[in-house]
Amino acid sequence: MSLNPAPGACALPLAIILLLGASTGAAQSGAADGEWRTYGGDLGSTRYSPLDQIDGDNFEDLEEVWRFRTSNLGPYPDFNYQTTPLMIDGVLYATAGSRRDVVALDAATGEMLWMYRLDEGERGANAIRRMSGRGVAYWTDRQGDDRIFVVTIGYQLVALDAKTGWPVPGFGTDGIVDLKQHNDQLIDPLTGEIGWNSAPIVARDVVIVGASHRSGGSPPSRENVKGYIRGFDVRTGQRTWIFHTIPRPGEFGRDTWLNDSAVYTGNTGVWTNLTVDEELGIAYLPIEIPTGDYYGGHRPGDNLFGESLVAVSLETGERLWHFQFVHHPIWDYDVPCPPILVDITVDGRDIKAVAQPTKQGWVYVFDRVTGEPVWPIEERPVPAGNVPGEWYSPTQPFPTKPPPFERQGFPIEELIDFTPELRAEALEIVAQYKTGPVFTPAIVRGDNGLTATLFVPNGANWPGGSYDPDTGIMYLYSHTLMRALGLVNDPERSDMDYINRGGRQPTVQGLPLLKPPWGRITAIDLNKGEIVWQVAHGETPDRVRNHPALRGLDIPRTGRTGGAGGSSGGIGTLTTKTLVISGEGGVVTTPSGARGAMIRAYDKATGQERGAVPIPSAQTGSPMTYMLDGKQYLVLAVGGSNYQGELIAFALP
Repeated sequence: MSLNPAPGACALPLAIILLLGASTGAAQSGAADGEWRTYGGDLGSTRYSPLDQIDGDNFEDLEEVWRFRTSNLGPYPDFNYQTTPLMIDGVLYATAGSRRDVVALDAATGEMLWMYRLDEGERGANAIRRMSGRGVAYWTDRQGDDRIFVVTIGYQLVALDAKTGWPVPGFGTDGIVDLKQHNDQLIDPLTGEIGWNSAPIVARDVVIVGASHRSGGSPPSRENVKGYIRGFDVRTGQRTWIFHTIPRPGEFGRDTWLNDSAVYTGNTGVWTNLTVDEELGIAYLPIEIPTGDYYGGHRPGDNLFGESLVAVSLETGERLWHFQFVHHPIWDYDVPCPPILVDITVDGRDIKAVAQPTKQGWVYVFDRVTGEPVWPIEERPVPAGNVPGEWYSPTQPFPTKPPPFERQGFPIEELIDFTPELRAEALEIVAQYKTGPVFTPAIVRGDNGLTATLFVPNGANWPGGSYDPDTGIMYLYSHTLMRALGLVNDPERSDMDYINRGGRQPTVQGLPLLKPPWGRITAIDLNKGEIVWQVAHGETPDRVRNHPALRGLDIPRTGRTGGAGGSSGGIGTLTTKTLVISGEGGVVTTPSGARGAMIRAYDKATGQERGAVPIPSAQTGSPMTYMLDGKQYLVLAVGGSNYQGELIAFALP
């Protein structure tokens, strides 16, 4: 086994490799025993269930069996309800409402069994990550001590008795750990700009919590809170370890922050969910961009561990290996979703791997013990920009396999072509912008008469993908989201030299510049590093079907951008023994003539649609499934700009 890491990577010491390699480890087999005990179905984030009662022949027979509405939870409605519930022993656990309450529901009926709420006053009112959050974590000692963990809007970790919803007295202070304390930095408890709306993860009696910040396209300052990642004792709440995502003096990677920029730079947290290999004792941290998203002149250097996957010891937080996806990040390509643990066979060799989908539209695949890339990742030259004071990396990592699952950079050949007139107008619009391949840098707004750099930044988003352990195929939703990067100096808004003011993404008579599909599901064979199929996901929007420039044209299904109200959020997939399942983003006029959306099922091998069931609004939280009293349930969160969030459960009659 080679111990030479690829460029941008760092491998473990030999002794640790030999120790971890001795573990055979079970395959990542998804949710077990008909339950759904973690946010991702299992600790490997596979979002897979081996249940097969619901299949392609009966999917359209599904009926709604209960709803849980969140409109009365919290001080105002939640229209972007992103939770994925857990199901253990017949009880569903979820976050809900704009205060991020925790609820326990009867999994058969949706009846609320208990609710926990924490009014954090001014601390909650100042929170930067609000609304319902994405879920909770569960732990049991298998002797009657069962706990639910949640991170509040005000960035506090709460342990609840799973049976009653009461805070656990021996955990922290009255069941609560203040996450703005014991963070190796000073954070104002009322105004410190740090929070988290993802779900904690629990393994080997360690609770791991991430960190997130305000969106960073136009940060008010080059200085910010650092997004350190921590592990806590599941019983006491005592901090057991901390990983400094911006290295402190003397730590590995500090030399990648030039001019002492590590002193004041912040962000670089894990804003999404995490993944753990419990048998190997490794936690995998998908780390975001440093301050700010599009200008890095105040933080010259490669900036480890920004936009990296870092493997750390579950017990100690010690770094085992890392790989940086973007050197000196300036494109907001922050790692958006949990990596997926996969056991694959490549050229006859069994590999315990970890696969990380990214916003660049690539899936990076590594040996999860050593950090070695499964297929070569090449450092290739990329163009430098001319923004004053910016520091540019001369190369960036390019995976050789699998191929991109989404558009990259801004491909002129992909411009809308429904009619010659629309394409000609699109060409005129694009001529006002700088365009190029992936890693084309931003410009100062107005440079050479151009408005901004135009690019497609979105491959995967926070829901990530799902994975079939029987076939080695990953399923990913992605959508074509454009962004314009035009940097300006604006001392009234920020002490940074430049912030982004690129403006809204341009359209052609209200239509996207690039041709469809605009939302898609891609199947990727991770044994071969190949795309198996790709289909448009989501019905064609009404504004496209009824557009006057398209009158009389046969427009194929275009797919839809994801999230409540058509936002850049995400749509997660669920993989079962029989199907790939995912709901639509946004709303359309459904085949019945009603306004709403559909949840669709696809054949795993071919991508052929096997059925669709109406839902009242967009899918906003990734679907999950479980078996209870011989009946398989399918549950997902829905919401929208005019639709208050709710959970909906389906089952066969």
